Amino acid sequence: MRPKVIPVLAALLLSGCAPVQTVVNPAQLPAATDFGAHANPMEWWYVSAYLPAEGLALHWAHFRVQDSRVPVPLMISHVAVTDLRTGQLTFLEQPAGTGEVTSPPLRVRQGAWTLTQAGPEPMAPLSLKAGPLNLTLTPVKGPVLHPPGFSGSADTGVLFYQGITRLDLTGTVNGRAVRGQAWLDHQWGNQIPGRSVLWDWFSVHLDGGQDLMVYRVRRLDRSVAQLIGSVVEPDGRVRAVPGEVWDSPSGRRYTVGWRLVSDEFDLGVQAVRREQELLSRSRRIEYWEGPIEVTGTWGAAPAVGTGMMELVSGPWSP
Repeated sequence: MRPKVIPVLAALLLSGCAPVQTVVNPAQLPAATDFGAHANPMEWWYVSAYLPAEGLALHWAHFRVQDSRVPVPLMISHVAVTDLRTGQLTFLEQPAGTGEVTSPPLRVRQGAWTLTQAGPEPMAPLSLKAGPLNLTLTPVKGPVLHPPGFSGSADTGVLFYQGITRLDLTGTVNGRAVRGQAWLDHQWGNQIPGRSVLWDWFSVHLDGGQDLMVYRVRRLDRSVAQLIGSVVEPDGRVRAVPGEVWDSPSGRRYTVGWRLVSDEFDLGVQAVRREQELLSRSRRIEYWEGPIEVTGTWGAAPAVGTGMMELVSGPWSP
């Protein structure tokens, strides 16, 4: 019976049945280099990349779910690869089970899937081996804590939010040589995605060297709990985006065309491919994840960029 116990417990934790822990204090922010595991109900490490020259988009996610009713943390991981030349979307999942996270150097493992850092230094390269992915990720910029350092609110739960916004990517996808740039996120806290909160998230690499992150956290009634944005400059400095205002052009469940406006920029965001809905049996949520292209202005200058977008719609029952 034990093989059935772990998936059931994972589903309970991800459905929001786990007791909310109160160890997440937004007034005590972690270091930007804090990539290790934490004693919180929810934590994840996440790599995404849009490779226009290769006609590919990909993301890998590793979730660490922890609760006092379970003797060890549960791990869940998945990989999605979109071949934009053929229109094929491949989504692979590992069922809930055991694994490990250690740091420094960072090592994340579930089964044969691993993310391993070459050394304890924050800028040390990382190796990602997961299903069709065999990649080397070399940080171009150092780790940052996205202002204000967390996502969410008291009523939705809070996740600390740090990562590396630009990494050089080389390696293979399904045995095919690729290169480009990637984005690495790390979040942890007491927020349960798809169950206690929904969100819309954008990561953009601009041709001018800036990296833009915009994050809208929504309650289950679709009201906005938080809207944050950050810019990581070409030299690695991070700052909050001033005066941002969102204008969604459509009422679709997955709004794949957006306009992001602030005092500093006016950017149009468009999905490269619409058919990017992912139905996760392990996480029990439905969401859209795929590549985006960005055009508009930054200050007085034209701006062009590429990135990934994630739109969490809500719970899903297989």
